[in-house]
Amino acid sequence: MFMAIPNIIVVAGSSGAGKTTWICQQIQNITSVEKLIYFTPGNGNVPIDQTRIATEFPGMQVFGDGQEVEFFNQIPQVDAVYIELGFYLELGAIAQILDNLTYRAIAVLPPDCKDSEYHAWANEIVHGAPSQTSTTKTLWRVASNGQVIDENSLEEFWYEITHDAYGIVTRAKGIFDVNDGRSLYCDFVAGVPQTDFLELDLPRHLEGRPQRFSGLEVVGKNLDETVLKQTLSDCCLSDAAIVQYQQQVKEILLEGETV
Repeated sequence: MFMAIPNIIVVAGSSGAGKTTWICQQIQNITSVEKLIYFTPGNGNVPIDQTRIATEFPGMQVFGDGQEVEFFNQIPQVDAVYIELGFYLELGAIAQILDNLTYRAIAVLPPDCKDSEYHAWANEIVHGAPSQTSTTKTLWRVASNGQVIDENSLEEFWYEITHDAYGIVTRAKGIFDVNDGRSLYCDFVAGVPQTDFLELDLPRHLEGRPQRFSGLEVVGKNLDETVLKQTLSDCCLSDAAIVQYQQQVKEILLEGETV
């Protein structure tokens, strides 16, 4: 039986240029009857992009590290495949990953980026956000699954991150469970106007500690990783505080229903 070869799109580019945003824009333009899958390697236990994609497009299958076999098994069954490569991955690695499958290479780059390795690799260049392209960056990640953060503390912590309190930060993104049960996506790119926290389309978690992903990724120079981790820990609520907040939110929501 003949199997149609799916449209495989590999997206790479510099940190903060807008790779995930570009992929989301493409997916939004695709009809609902098409079957899509998304894979991004190298994120380990901090799957921020996978979580965001899975939340925005609940009908789409999303894969990360440790799910390579499942991902490859699905390729013949779908219409389109999106693969996102972090800036920290070698471009040559994708040829080994795809094992001679034909793909279209898209590089999302700042407008002023010229003659980079991405230009030689890509079939198409997309001009994204004017992010910084320094090669001397440090990547720091931490998962915070099960933790709940007071939203005011998160706002203060994010202000400090984005105003170089822990080093010169060029890119930061995270997903956090906050005290009213919501899951918030935070995004920062140096030199680009800041955006408000985005509430992910997930049920409010109001019973104990959440059993879903949360975590933080920071890219920059001279990062004080020890203080970053300690400050994030200091923002996290105790079991007693979590229960207290959840009870308050449930009472407020109940009052809203009875009005």
